[in-house]
Amino acid sequence: MSAALDNSKLLSLAAAVAQRAQWRAAGRQVVLTNGVFDLLHTGHLYCLQKARALGDALIVALNSDASVKQLKGPLRPVQTEHERAYALAALTCVDAVVIFRELRLTTEIRALRPNVYVKAGDYTLATLDPGERAALEEAGTRIAFLPHLPGFSTTQLIAKIKAADGV
Repeated sequence: MSAALDNSKLLSLAAAVAQRAQWRAAGRQVVLTNGVFDLLHTGHLYCLQKARALGDALIVALNSDASVKQLKGPLRPVQTEHERAYALAALTCVDAVVIFRELRLTTEIRALRPNVYVKAGDYTLATLDPGERAALEEAGTRIAFLPHLPGFSTTQLIAKIKAADGV
């Protein structure tokens, strides 16, 4: 990375918790979603906009580079966590970004206590991580699943890019 990426929406967990407290005091409903968001595509944008519409503020918990490698393999992420956070923060529907370092979001859920937690429709209550689901239930968080838009995935986008380049 040649230039420093100024990102006022990228918050530590402690700063996000403080911001969450301000929003709660103001009566704002906070939505939390999470993911890798390696190459932003139509499916991501759709889900982020729909998630934001479910409340007054949207916090995106972003997988760290190390957790992406564990989940997706050694060639991912394509972009660093700071590059991905910068792209997310540029979206008006995103109010804050928090990078999480573990494979699961349990600590962040317990700390942030969102009003609503959003996942794409390729997830169900049965496929949510049991620890994350328990933390959401403890916090009294409403869990929402958005419709899945078939045909939009980072893996498919990478394959298209490779094919276009003759790789």
